Order: sequence, then structure tokens, then C-alpha cells
Amino acid sequence: MYIGKGRKRKVTITAFLAPTVAGFLLFSLIPIARSFCLSFTSWDILQPAEWVGLENYKALLGSEEFWRVMKNTGEYIVLYIPLMLISSLALAALLNRKFAGVDVYKVLFFLPVLTSWVAGSLIWRWILNHKYGLVNILLGHIGIAGPAWLDDKYWAMPGVVLASAWKDAGFFALIFLGALKGINQEYYEAAEIDGASAWRKFRHITLPLISPTTFFVAVTSVINSFQVFAQVQIMTYGGPAGATQVIMERIYKYAFQFFKMGYASALSWVLFVIVLVITLIQWRLQKRWVFYDS
Repeated sequence: MYIGKGRKRKVTITAFLAPTVAGFLLFSLIPIARSFCLSFTSWDILQPAEWVGLENYKALLGSEEFWRVMKNTGEYIVLYIPLMLISSLALAALLNRKFAGVDVYKVLFFLPVLTSWVAGSLIWRWILNHKYGLVNILLGHIGIAGPAWLDDKYWAMPGVVLASAWKDAGFFALIFLGALKGINQEYYEAAEIDGASAWRKFRHITLPLISPTTFFVAVTSVINSFQVFAQVQIMTYGGPAGATQVIMERIYKYAFQFFKMGYASALSWVLFVIVLVITLIQWRLQKRWVFYDS
């Protein structure tokens, strides 16, 4: 049977797309819809699901634990986002310079991104150990008594943030580096003729021209911050005294330790709404500080 070129092309496209579409339906769309339905039920896996309506949502919004967890998640975001933006941009500015071995440094700074969170978290548990950790040993050499870090409720979250920044900075630095490479050097040459200092060139040329990239990094960093889990689970297990319990950690505990699937699903959908609202706010506010070429 003869198949025309147009029909053959459609068959080929369908054949290539079918596995991806099937995977999306089976492992993303259907589980998402299922979790939404489960959020209105009480289900412990062993017994049939029981419809409870909005009770899960009422329970979590009225729970003191939920607001404490949201406070901890907010603390993580407030500490992580500025540190991530500054460190990754500083790395990108360094790697944008021409010096011997720059490609080697690019690889070295990107290596933490390739490290699994299990290995990375175990390394940072040792680095931040209050007795024999590297950080406190270095602080001791300059006469500073280091804190207990992961065993202190005031220092545990900053410790987790440091580990997160160490792992993610290399990835975002490469994104910033691409933006820096795309800046027309004629802007800097004109600024030098006008006698602009290095800071003024950075403030009035570099920052505005990379603002779309900064916006992208900020949005993705906020979304990733709400999903922080592995480093908390391994480094602190939510402690001490619940100081590092974040929303994803609670979802995991309620789903796979307490087997409250309905409550965990409701918590997941509340998280989705919060992330969606914050992302929309960021999108609206970008008009004030993001500058596009057009």
C-alpha cells in the first residue's frame, strides 16, 4: 500500500512522540489528577479511601505545624536566593575573564552539580560537624569558636543553605556566563571613553543587560527552594527541634511514614498554589526591573 510523504511524515512524528506522551500521561498527568482526588479523602493505603471533602485542607490550614513549616521554608528561601544570586554571578564574572586554566575552573565549579545529594549532604555533615568539621577547625585557627551548626536550631538552616548554594551555584553560574558572553563589548568601550568606573559599568550596563537571565534564575531558584528535601532529610532529618522541617519534608513524612495519603496530597496542592501565586507575582514585578533588547 502506498503511503504519501505527508502521511508518512505524520506517522514518523507520531511514532517518536508516542513514548514521551505515554510517559507523561502515565507518570505525570494521571498521578497529578489522582493526587488531587486523594486530597479530598482519608486513605492509609491498606484501607479503601474515604471521602472527607475539604477536611484535609481545613486541618492543615488550621494546624500550627503547617505555619511553622511554612516559616522554616520562608527562612530557607530568604537565605538561599540572595546567596545563590550573588555567588553564581560572582563565579560567572570570574569565569568570564581570560586567564590561564579558565576551562579547568569551569569544570571544577560545575562538579558539585553532578554530585548526588546523598554524597553531597554527607560531605557537608562532616564539614559542619561542630567537633571535627572543617569549618569550625578553620574558625578555630583565627580565634573564633564555631557554632554547633546542624545541632543548633539557630544555625541548622544556614548550614543547609550553604550546602544547597555549594551544589547549585555552578549550574546558575554557567547560565549567567552565557548571558555575560552575549553582551556587546561596544557598550563597555563607550563607557570607558566616558570615564565610567568598573562599578558604574557593572551597575548600568551589565546588570540591566543580564536582567532577563537574573529573572529566570530567581524564578527557578524560588521554585527549587520550595522543593528542598534531600539535603534536609540527610543533614538534619528536620531537626533540631523541628528547625529545618520544610514543606516537602512534611509531605514525605505524612505520605510514606504516617501513610496519610490524603493529607499529604492536600499539602502538595497547597504547595502548588503557593508556588503558582509567587511565580505570578514575580512575573508581574519583572516589568519594573527586567529589560529586554526589544
